[in-house]
Amino acid sequence: MDKEQYDRLFQMEEQHWWYLGMQRMVGSLLSRYMDRRGSARILDAGCGTGGMLKYLQRFGTVAGVDLAPEAIEFCRKRSITAMARASVERLPFASESFDLVVSFDVLYHQAVLNDRLALKEFHRVLRPDGLVMIRVPAYDWLRGAHDVAVHTRHRYSRGELAAKLADAGFRVRKLSHVNSLLFPVAALKRLAEGTAHSLRPDLDLPSPILNRLLLAALEIESALLPAISFPWGLSLLAVATKAHGGQQSAVSPHSRQQTLGDTPSPSMLTLSQEAKEAADKRQRGMADTDKGKREGLTADG
Repeated sequence: MDKEQYDRLFQMEEQHWWYLGMQRMVGSLLSRYMDRRGSARILDAGCGTGGMLKYLQRFGTVAGVDLAPEAIEFCRKRSITAMARASVERLPFASESFDLVVSFDVLYHQAVLNDRLALKEFHRVLRPDGLVMIRVPAYDWLRGAHDVAVHTRHRYSRGELAAKLADAGFRVRKLSHVNSLLFPVAALKRLAEGTAHSLRPDLDLPSPILNRLLLAALEIESALLPAISFPWGLSLLAVATKAHGGQQSAVSPHSRQQTLGDTPSPSMLTLSQEAKEAADKRQRGMADTDKGKREGLTADG
């Protein structure tokens, strides 16, 4: 993804109906399932340009990780300083550091080679009874040109996501499709696109009236979501609790550590030098693979 696309995402996250609607959904579920609102320690694993991190500050102290240095740069523009460049498959934090881990539209990506390992890492860095919230694209039959543009490795079924969360040591408390009210129109649009799809329209801001109407549809879902689970939708959204005695990640919490600069709590955010070197090496490999090709950026599931 080039700098121009990151800049566009940075702007759209505070205006576009999709990003604002997803924030509403996250907020409605956290208000129901999270006990330590206002004092929680929160990690956004795969934070992008930090729009969700900024929103999550109302629930506690936030930190983020992303592989792209451009993403880290834009997060700092939002005055979010507790940042690390790392893979979600090898988180650079001590075990039991967070009350909440969120990861939105990350596990599906080609850069995540092992989603099971990533989920185990989320489990490792969560405190006992901590929450994880995951959003991934749904329905593999919807795979198309949009998925090529945003480097989709996989689209998930409800049963698959539930099973992988359980295998990682989580107890699922909520699992629902989202972007459900708009699903018929969105699905037809995706299927009709074929291979002739440009990512740019997904990042364009609709007219103020249309933007507000689309946001209203997601706000209705947000109001209903704590009480019901939608049977269809472009994405899946899960909330799960860290089960006691669950599996642990292969990453050792006792590896040599280096404190992250300018962070709110050194005990909360410790960066393993080994993990940093692994992330740097992987990022260089991704850059070589994607050389000469522009990476897409998703504005919906």
